[in-house]
This record gives sequence, C-alpha cells and structure tokens, in this order.
Amino acid sequence: MRILLTGVAGFIGYHTCKQLLARGDTVVGVDNLNDYYDVRLKQARLERLAQCDADPAVPGRFAFRKTDLADADRIREIFDEGFERVIHLAAQAGVRYSLENPQTYIDSNVTGFLNVLEGCRYNDVGHLVYASTSSVYGANTQMPFTEHEPADHPLAIYGATKRANELMAHSYAHLFGLPCTGLRFFTVYGPWGRPDMALFLFTRKILAGEPIQVFNHGHHQRDFTFVEDIAEGVIRVCDRPAAANPEWDSDAPDPATSHVPWRIFNIGNNRPVQLLDYIRVLEECLGRKAEMEMLPLQPGDVPDTWASADDLAAAVGYQPSTPVEEGVRRFVDWYRDYYGV
Repeated sequence: MRILLTGVAGFIGYHTCKQLLARGDTVVGVDNLNDYYDVRLKQARLERLAQCDADPAVPGRFAFRKTDLADADRIREIFDEGFERVIHLAAQAGVRYSLENPQTYIDSNVTGFLNVLEGCRYNDVGHLVYASTSSVYGANTQMPFTEHEPADHPLAIYGATKRANELMAHSYAHLFGLPCTGLRFFTVYGPWGRPDMALFLFTRKILAGEPIQVFNHGHHQRDFTFVEDIAEGVIRVCDRPAAANPEWDSDAPDPATSHVPWRIFNIGNNRPVQLLDYIRVLEECLGRKAEMEMLPLQPGDVPDTWASADDLAAAVGYQPSTPVEEGVRRFVDWYRDYYGV
C-alpha cells in the first residue's frame, strides 16, 4: 500500500516505517525534526530508513517530507499525493515536559491532529491509525486498564491532548465516515529510543558513574513493551480498518467502540514490571550497579500502568513476544554500538 506516516524520524515511527518497507509498502514520512531531543539521532534514523529503501529492484519506496503538522497548507499539499492509509505517530511526547511547555502540546497534538483529520477527510483515506497513550487513564486505578472503562481524568496536559485526539477522531468517523483507530501505547522501549525516556537516561548515567533519579521511590509498576512488538501491532491494525459496532448501545455506551467506524485499543505487553526489577535487569546487562537517588512521585505521573490487550489480540492477533530481559539487552547492545561505549 501507499502509506503516509507522521513522526517517521521518531522512535516508534522509525521502527514502524522499517517494518512497512520490509514488507513492500511505499511510505511517505513526515517529521518536523524539532529539537525536543538530539536531532542527530532523528537524522540517523532517517539515514537508516534510506538504506532500507536501497533495493535497486524496487527503488523509491521511501520519501521524506520535513514538515510541521501545524502548517495546514503544507499538510494539504502532502495529502494531495494520495494515500490508502495514514499512520499518525507524530506528537509532542512526555509528561514532565508538558508541565513547563503546555502550548507546544496544543500546537502539535491538537492543531496538528486536526490537520491530519482534514487531510484524511478530503482525500478518501481508507483508514487512519493514530497514537494515543496510557496517560489518558490518569486517575484510574482499576488494573489492568481496559478500553471499555471511561478514561476521562488525565493528570497532565499530554494525556488530555491525546484524549482530545480520540474524541476528535470519533467526530470525523461520525460526520464523514472516516475509519479511525486509536492505539493507547504503554511505556515503549528498545533500540533507537528517545533520550528523555527512563531506560536511555538510566543507561547513560550508570555508564557515566552518575546517580539515577528513581521517582516514587521505585514503587512504579509499568507495562514495558518492546518497540518492535509495538510496530508490528500498529501495522496489523493499519491493515484492518475500524468498523462500526452493530451492538453498540447509546443507553449503555461502550467507550472502546461506537455506532460509527471508530475503535480504541490498548497496545501493551500485558505483563507489568516493577521499576526496581527493570533497573536490576539493566544492571545485569550493563555489568554495573546503579547508584539510586530515591525521589517522590512527580506531578502528572501515575503510579502504575498495566494494559489489558485482549481486544487487540482478538482483533488482529497481536501477541507481544519480547521479554524485558531480552528487550533491555537489545537496547544496551544498540546503545553501546551507537555511542561507542
């Protein structure tokens, strides 16, 4: 298929694009290459994607467009190129950054998403798959988190913008028949990850002999999910356009489905791990002990996440297969190679 992939130079975008190219799809990738973290890492991902597209038998299956999603005119021009599917992974991520820079999240996650919806609306896109987040569950404490329970109490503006995306997508599915599927990601990790994420920060500091900051005194529980498993799930969903639920009842509405072609799925490992156990695995892979600075829970953070991914497994056969021990080892191997440590 011919697919538009936003956030292509990002962590999940890179892995998703790599798998799409490997199976023979044509991908036009969009990214603004902002400086939220080291742009050189984003450029290195793009260089690797260009190498994936170096097959002389099928040239030109990957093209990159440096564009900000908030630029409505430029996004319209890109959509005019024609796409069967859109995978929207671009976003301003991170809970802690949102405490100091909330406007950035509105520009990228709300205005940018509106421009993507409009592009899909006017160009007969067959399916929009977009990134949501486990942060939408916010104050929810019933575990595991399920899509069939309300998620209307996010604790940070990041989660609030992603919940807004889910609602905006529903309105376009209702008004224009646009099939939309939202994926709530749960703590994705792995090679080529973001430098602001815990595994990256911990690895850098442990190797440098510096203390790591462990929030909530290490009592976090996270549903750590390996990035290649995530990318496979995204592609499986992309291949299966959202459909209306004929049994949806407006008197007892199911938050995960609708009477229109709109769907929400959790995408996680369904195996929560204590943060201290995660750090222990990292120590074993690095061959070094971590010096830990224990700190209280940060504003906007939730103590625990745990995804019920049963619906996604039933719908598209999603079965994450990478244990944390293997996933962390593969990240450490990549980190040592990329940074020459």
